[in-house]
Formats: sequence, C-alpha cells, structure tokens
Amino acid sequence: MKKIFEELTNKTVLITGASSGLGEQIAYEAARRNAKVILCARREDKLKEIAKKCSTLSNAGSDYLPLDIADFQDVEDKLETIDAHYPKIDVLVNCAGFGLFENFIETKFEETVNMFQVNVLGLMYITQKIAIKMAEENSGHIINVASQAGKMATPKSSVYSATKFAVLGFSNSLRLELKPLGISVTTVNPGPINTNFFDIADPSGDYLSSMGGLTLNPTKLAKRIVNSMGTYKREINAPFIMEFGSKSYLLFPHVGDLLASTLFNKK
Repeated sequence: MKKIFEELTNKTVLITGASSGLGEQIAYEAARRNAKVILCARREDKLKEIAKKCSTLSNAGSDYLPLDIADFQDVEDKLETIDAHYPKIDVLVNCAGFGLFENFIETKFEETVNMFQVNVLGLMYITQKIAIKMAEENSGHIINVASQAGKMATPKSSVYSATKFAVLGFSNSLRLELKPLGISVTTVNPGPINTNFFDIADPSGDYLSSMGGLTLNPTKLAKRIVNSMGTYKREINAPFIMEFGSKSYLLFPHVGDLLASTLFNKK
C-alpha cells in the first residue's frame, strides 16, 4: 500500500479532544512512536498532565494548547501560535466531540446547536485551516473520529447521529478532494468506548453496562488509529458486529431498523 510516510519519528501530530478518553490514548500511543504531539482541549490542567507523560514516552517532546473547538476565533488564535513553533503538521486527529442521549422532542435546541458547533462546524473549521497547510507541503493525514451512530442511528441519538452522519459525509468527499494533493483522510467509526464520554451522554451509566462485550477498549482502538497514520486507509470500524449491522442496514433497511431498535438500542 502506498504511504505518505513510513514512521512517526519526529512527525508532528495535532490532536483535538486530547484531555481524556480516546484522544488521550492516541496521544500516548503516538508519543511511544516518537511523534511530536500537540494536545488541544479545553481543560488546561489535564492537558498539562498528559503532555508531561507524553514527554516521558517520546524523544521528540510534546506541547499543549487550551482550545475551545467551538470558538472559531480561539481556533484561529491557537493555530497562529502553533504555526509559529511548528512549521508542519503531519497528522491532524479530530477527536473532540460530545453526545447527549435524549429523545429529540425533549432536547433543548441550544444543546442541538452546541453539538453541531463542536462535532461538525468546529471540526470542519480546524480541518480547513490545516488542510491548506498540508496542501502546500503536498503531504498530510487527517483522521476524523466519527461513530457507528453515523452509519446506523438508534433511538435517543437523533442529534448526535446527525452530527456524525455529517462528519462521515464531509470526510468521504474531502478524501476524494485531497488525495490528489498527497493528503489522506481516514474516518474512525467506533461503537461505545469505555471512556468519560458517557459522563455527559448517559450520566446514569446504564448504557455502557448494558452493552457488555460490545464496549471498546480505548487503548486498543488508539493503537489501530496510530497504526494507520501515514497510510491511505479509508476507515477504521469497530466492533465488528456493529459494522456488520450498519452494512446490513444499507442492504436491508427494514432489518436494520429492527436491529437499531432492539439489539443496538440500549439507551
């Protein structure tokens, strides 16, 4: 398979949503491969702690910048700071995002706007800025963390699923646009991951416990994602049963509706 680069040593990897969960684990795994990691999220105290650990794992060092992905001016300001210290971003990992598991008719519209602002518009804004720089170098890899919810929607995830369907559609088109410029676009479509994402999405904790063996380990998934860096891999999907379900949904939509409202409906 054709690659953009063979290894991560001294490559610069920018990760949004890096203060916890999957983003944090991607940071550690990239650092272990001697990448220079730049960590971005809102919680500066957590970023500082994670960056310190990354520096012990990597010979290339690490950096962090508090960033509100939903605030376009903040993104602009922080990217100027990054440009001043890092002439090239080799990999962008868009991991920032959140969800709320609620019936749509009970969801406050402000929450809907905020979810789109973080999950979709913020992702698109920072991606465009960095893709322009990558195009100048004729090299780069953009990894967008979407969701199996962006392939097969289930009850109580209408808004969250809508944001992830948007990320998938955006990424699929962007992949075709950027490949001639030497830039790869990969989407990561996980099912439920055992992280603090569910502290907001489902404070009761019932959803994760009900999913049992379908729940993903963030460390293992992070390794798969970092393994893909520098390649033209199209998608990373997990777990297999959910990906099978999403493919069945496309081929047999009535069966897909049944699976979505029964087997995969644990909210």
